[in-house]
Amino acid sequence: MIEIIATVDSIEQAQALLPLVDTIFFGEENFGLRLPYSFSRQEQKQLVDLAHQAHKKAMVAVNGLMHLSQMQEIPAYLQFLREIGVDKISLGDPGIIYVMQQNSALQLPFIYDGETLVTNARQINFWAKKGAIGAVLAREVPFAEMKLLAQQVKLPVEVLVYGATCIHQSKRTLLENYFNYTKQKEEKNKSRQLFLSEPQHPETHYSIFEDVQGTHIFANDDLCLMNELTQLVDSHYRTWKLDGIFSPGENFVKIAALYNDARQKIEKNEWSEEKAQQAYQKIRQLHPQNRTLSSGFYAIDPAEIK
Repeated sequence: MIEIIATVDSIEQAQALLPLVDTIFFGEENFGLRLPYSFSRQEQKQLVDLAHQAHKKAMVAVNGLMHLSQMQEIPAYLQFLREIGVDKISLGDPGIIYVMQQNSALQLPFIYDGETLVTNARQINFWAKKGAIGAVLAREVPFAEMKLLAQQVKLPVEVLVYGATCIHQSKRTLLENYFNYTKQKEEKNKSRQLFLSEPQHPETHYSIFEDVQGTHIFANDDLCLMNELTQLVDSHYRTWKLDGIFSPGENFVKIAALYNDARQKIEKNEWSEEKAQQAYQKIRQLHPQNRTLSSGFYAIDPAEIK
């Protein structure tokens, strides 16, 4: 079976997404990375309840790299997540695993999400021995290497099939430092839609924003693997992630519906290259017009990566 995981940016969007996906993904900014919205504790409980009422799952992002002050807050947050019945969490800081190992009352099923570090089967299998029930594959792994990895991993591996790819994160407030140095007063959050361009390539568009987790820079193109879904399924990549951090509201729900339709047709052997291309063109129309789409690193020859 294919699992679709989707981020949510509001209670209303979650209600619209739940008939289309298997798992909703959310959290709060202090512990989770690059979320479309930071939900209050009351809202997080409401989202878990909505997911369970729909017989679906709720996964919470606890995947930030925690400073000491944040680690001190982790036990209370894990206890809260257990109390509201969260199905699983996504994490990347080994310190959180240690906290759960030391106190069984705080343990939750977890997906290992080490961002760009998760590139090989040995690493994924290592975290399986530490209790992980799944892993998030780095977005930069080409399909040629993914096929080899799939033959060796012992866990389900999540693949981003739609959304933005973060290529750099710093815990430092790089934007704030830049604006202070240049004596400018500018908003630094995601809604400002700031981006970087290479000096010799003014058409490039590397989105950048700053929040409590630091500074985040994204790839020039957002990812869309609608045309590659059959290859992924044939290679046993059946956990698909849809990330709507730059695709808000109703359009993201419509994109999720296209992936859900593709899943159903693939499972019934009714999918085709023509249907995939038609769905891809619909996504291009629904995708933010100031952002470009591509297959990212997927088709790159591993020998060309330096």
